[in-house]
Amino acid sequence: MWFCHVKKITLTIDNTSLGCVRFGTGEKNLIMLPGLSFQKVQEAAFALAYMYRVFAGEYTVYVLDKRADIPEGYTIRDMADDAARAMEQLHLDRAHVFGISQGGMIAQYLAINYPHLVQKLVLGVTTSRSNEVVERVIQDWIRMAKADAYGAIVTDMFEKMYSAAYMKKYRWLFPVLRKIVRSKDLGRFTVLARTCLTCNSYPELHKITCPVLVIGGWKDKVVTGQASREIAEVLGCEIYMYDDLGHAAYEEVPDYNERILRFLRG
Repeated sequence: MWFCHVKKITLTIDNTSLGCVRFGTGEKNLIMLPGLSFQKVQEAAFALAYMYRVFAGEYTVYVLDKRADIPEGYTIRDMADDAARAMEQLHLDRAHVFGISQGGMIAQYLAINYPHLVQKLVLGVTTSRSNEVVERVIQDWIRMAKADAYGAIVTDMFEKMYSAAYMKKYRWLFPVLRKIVRSKDLGRFTVLARTCLTCNSYPELHKITCPVLVIGGWKDKVVTGQASREIAEVLGCEIYMYDDLGHAAYEEVPDYNERILRFLRG
């Protein structure tokens, strides 16, 4: 079973740690770069393995976190450098790479600067540059985090990311989620959120030469659906957009991962 093969790995990058979760038994390697979150990947190891279990038969999946200590002025490009160093430590190359939201930003720079590491690329609900919507959303989350308003961030994230139907079904979770994260985690969240505004891979997208799938939602209130389309237009790559879903499309529909798997097999 998928849960029998979940392993937490801690790597060392520049005298600090970088967490990783590994699961699956496949011969091929899939690198997953998750989005902005309060939770570290090792804390969500079994949840991640369950959510992405469709890949576990054909792939050995590595979910890479961000480094533990983030220096001043850290950028999305720096995160891609860390991801490349982590892959090298894990002896992984020519891997399939799947980045979600902030992870998609990182994945773009990884493919641009380390093309030998990326065989195929999936960019989920992400952007290649800042826009008015991204700027406003991220700055609001940073402001709430500095005010120690965790509950307000959770509510705003749910309203921005999920469809109205999903919100109606799971709004009861809000009180539970407010108890999960301690206030000290908001400092790290603030620093990580700020890095999203440093992404500007758009002028360099033409350097990506591997096959790419862009997959997003037209009702994305975090990065916008147009952000997905403009990446695909520059790359001339395959794209799939969900008409009625937004930023959390990857959680709301079961065929999201199945579409990715079909692309990776192709």
